[in-house]
Parts: sequence; C-alpha cells; structure tokens
Amino acid sequence: MKIHGSNQTNFNPYNKQLQKLTEHKHAGNQKDQLQISKEAKHLQKAEQGNGQREAYVNEIKKAVEAGEYNINYEKTAQKMIAFWSNR
Repeated sequence: MKIHGSNQTNFNPYNKQLQKLTEHKHAGNQKDQLQISKEAKHLQKAEQGNGQREAYVNEIKKAVEAGEYNINYEKTAQKMIAFWSNR
C-alpha cells in the first residue's frame, strides 16, 4: 500500500514558527512607552508641594544629629499596640 502525502502544494509544517519569528521581529522595532494616569500625576503634584512636611523632616534630622531628639516610649508603645490590634 502506498501512502501519498497531503495534496496541499503549500504545506509547510514550520509555518507557525515562521509567523512567530516575523511577529517577534516586528514587535522588536517598537519603542517603549510610558503612560502615567491622571491619579498618578495628581499624587506627584501633591508630593512636590508639601514643603511643611520637608521642613518637619529636616527639623527631626537636625535634632537626631545633635543628640537632642527625645523619644516618648510610652506613646510609641501605645501606637504600636493600637496598630497591631486593629489588624
């Protein structure tokens, strides 16, 4: 008994691989893009305009460097307990 292959003249078993390769080449030509949402832009503006927070942080840094920063251990412990009990 003789088996003849498919009667298709354009039969290429590697056609899918070739298509993937050409798609990959086309995708490689695209440049990276970045899109920032409106909410993210709003958050960036809010962070930039907070000069009071920056002054407060600098004040604490100076106090720590000078050795004048005092920690209220009771208040710290109460806040830690409140944080962990609410979880």
